[in-house]
Amino acid sequence: MEAKAQKKIGLDLTEGSILRGLLIFAVPIVLTNIIQQFYSLVDLMVIGQFVGSTGTAGVSSGGEIADLVMPVATAFASAGQIYIAQLVGSRQTDQTKKGAGTLITLMLLMSMAFMVITIIFCGPILRLINCPEAAFGQAKAYMIITAIGMPFIFGYNAVCGILRGMGESRKPLLFISVAAVINIVMDVLLVVVFRMDAAGTAIATTLAQVGAFIAAFLFMYRHKEDFDFELRLSYFKLNRHAARVILYQGLPQAIRSLLVRFSLLWVNANINSYGLTATATNGVGNKIQKFLDVFTTSLNQAAGAMVGQNLGARKQERAGRTIWYTFGCTITVAVALTMMSLLIPRQVFGLFTKDPEVLEMGVVFMHMLIAYYFCSAVVTAFQAMVVGCGYASMNFMIGILDGVISKIGLSILFATVMGMGVYGYFWAIGFSRALPAVICVAFFLSGKWKERKLLTE
Repeated sequence: MEAKAQKKIGLDLTEGSILRGLLIFAVPIVLTNIIQQFYSLVDLMVIGQFVGSTGTAGVSSGGEIADLVMPVATAFASAGQIYIAQLVGSRQTDQTKKGAGTLITLMLLMSMAFMVITIIFCGPILRLINCPEAAFGQAKAYMIITAIGMPFIFGYNAVCGILRGMGESRKPLLFISVAAVINIVMDVLLVVVFRMDAAGTAIATTLAQVGAFIAAFLFMYRHKEDFDFELRLSYFKLNRHAARVILYQGLPQAIRSLLVRFSLLWVNANINSYGLTATATNGVGNKIQKFLDVFTTSLNQAAGAMVGQNLGARKQERAGRTIWYTFGCTITVAVALTMMSLLIPRQVFGLFTKDPEVLEMGVVFMHMLIAYYFCSAVVTAFQAMVVGCGYASMNFMIGILDGVISKIGLSILFATVMGMGVYGYFWAIGFSRALPAVICVAFFLSGKWKERKLLTE
């Protein structure tokens, strides 16, 4: 009875063809993340075309904290996803319910803290990252307004983490589609029609986040029997064991994400010192990079959940084979993205800006991304085992190497020691994942993941 109840929602990723199961589970995640990045890109496209480089710099600088907080939300949602995936694989229905309620509560509490801190310290933060004075007012408005949407970002990610842990990846696609429609309509209305500049884009983004959360929450409520969901305070009570596991898994990822973002703030602050063209190029380039990351990141999320379920079901060989199938998929994506960067780099950047100087610098940025594609393909596939088995400290170390040590170290090497200037920072981003790639492969081939204690034990 318990196993039957457990599988009312989602796919059983422990049976059937691995590649077919991986793709069926991953494709909706890819589409979900593409839509999420797309409506973020729409913000930049509308601003770039109707406001200009000042607006682009304002959204880019004003969005730094949102870009910092989003990975924290993703980190805890991912931690909850892997914990729930292992519980689902081992058929522990009651613990799954407690884990879901605890995850939602923890994330909402954290989001409120981030919202208050961002609103209070928005001015000093913008000065710290050398926001261009011409864009300061727009950046401040964007940062404050998007901070109000943080609880909805965290709430939406919590629900999606629960669903994906259960093997359900299609419903988040529906939720984010609601958000995309709201965002695009409001962007056109507030920026193009009412000329509210960066503030209009921020309002559109926040309303989109509210829409996604409401859609996700309504789904849980309408299918409360499948989730064992109850709209009462007892459901959201923090379970000590579940909270300990989620915090143990999520905190290293969150700290890593924060340190990575701080290193990016350092890189961006240095790039900003080269002037408005460099700032606008970096802002557009970062958006494009995040959009292209969707493909590999989505495969990592899918593979992590699949590995988690199979390890929970004690199917280690199947978990290992999942990694190899994932690697084949990520390399295919890297080759396709490389062709795009070589053949149409100017056209891609031209979607976001008409500035000829930004377009010229953007071509170099797109070429830089080629190294990043292949390093990411390796990290994405093999790190899925680190994530799926719940090895939080290893995941933390990989993230620090990737986002802090390599990125800052290579930036200093290329930009300062080798005298490459602003282009040195671009190439540092491209090669920052090389060392983490080696470590992820070494861990997988060592087979030590087979000996690790599960989160459910």
